[in-house]
Amino acid sequence: MTATAANVSQTLRQDAQVIALVGVAHGVSHFFHLILAPLFLWLKPAFNLSYAELGLLMTVFFVVSGVGQAAAGFVVDRVGARAVLFAGMALLGLSALALSMAPNYGMLLVGSMLAGLGNSVFHPADFTLLNKRVSPGRLGHAFSVHGISGNLGWAAAPVFLAGIAGVAGWRTALAAAAAVPFVWLAVLLVFRDLLQTGHGEAAAAKSAGTTQEEGGALGFIRLPAVWMCFAFFFITAMALAGIQSFSAAGLRDLYDMSMASATAGQTAYMLASAGGMVWGGFLAAKATRHDRTIAMAFALSGAFSILIAAAITPAWMVVLLMGVVGFGAGVAGPSRDLLIRAAAPKNATGRVYGVVYSGLDIGLATGPLLFGALMDAHHPAMVFLLIGVFQIMAILTAVNVGGRSARRAAATQAA
Repeated sequence: MTATAANVSQTLRQDAQVIALVGVAHGVSHFFHLILAPLFLWLKPAFNLSYAELGLLMTVFFVVSGVGQAAAGFVVDRVGARAVLFAGMALLGLSALALSMAPNYGMLLVGSMLAGLGNSVFHPADFTLLNKRVSPGRLGHAFSVHGISGNLGWAAAPVFLAGIAGVAGWRTALAAAAAVPFVWLAVLLVFRDLLQTGHGEAAAAKSAGTTQEEGGALGFIRLPAVWMCFAFFFITAMALAGIQSFSAAGLRDLYDMSMASATAGQTAYMLASAGGMVWGGFLAAKATRHDRTIAMAFALSGAFSILIAAAITPAWMVVLLMGVVGFGAGVAGPSRDLLIRAAAPKNATGRVYGVVYSGLDIGLATGPLLFGALMDAHHPAMVFLLIGVFQIMAILTAVNVGGRSARRAAATQAA
């Protein structure tokens, strides 16, 4: 093997290891997005809660995560992504232990807050690690794997938590869930050298000097594309909140399905979304206009969500339709992340991803309140109608960001 071939092989191996380490960590964070939703059927009678009160548990999680995520981006740029990622993983484990011992609804809220704080670090830390430690030519696939692992975390949570709760109770399910982040934290510590981004006092000082030249540490917030990306995440997260929190209950009421069949529809969404991200990774690696890929994918997803709301198909077909909705959302994922990367100024990766992805958390915080109120009012069809409307609305923001990026690139090339 020549020296060049050996270097290529070593780079490929390092890229694969970093992608795997960060990807699984992202899967763990998404697993904790649903640390309580699959247990609503047990928590509702155990604490005599309404759907709105259950939705508030999700809202608290994502409000804390959204506020923390914007702040975490600055911490990542200052001290490095690795230490921040380790802290977030530990907080997730502690939150599951706290939830498993909650004696009342108030302590469930506290546990949700702790889980939200742990979750807040992942997007700024993950994307900083991928951008700094993975070869540029493999970033499209890295973002694809990152998104797939997140969806697999979503898909695993209902099976893991509801399965254990059905046999041993919801407290045991939450205690078992605590082992997931602690185990992966141990793996990350073993391979910590692969996640070193070179941050230290010197790196922080250099970064600070660079941001001063570019308008200060907050200079990036004046870029319209950053806020359009924020709006895109907020809108798509509203749709996702409906699917995560109440799609199973909505399908059960709308189609008179068993809870097992309705949960299968939610799982089909998550698994098909992961499959869509595989294809989306290849599309993102070849495409130059990522907004067009997003537009086509969400048009498909939104149309099938509205079809589910119409309740004109047989119940057995709904699981397949949920899969199509998930596939469209998955295809858009890698293109979405590359769209954000193009909007981020140099040396502000953590801050931009932190602020932009806080839109995801704010949407996931607001959505459960809206959809929970619709379920309490016995309007399950409206849940799926609004999911489709939000997905179609997201197309406008993606096209806006893509158009701005294309014009900026054309102006740079002309200059």
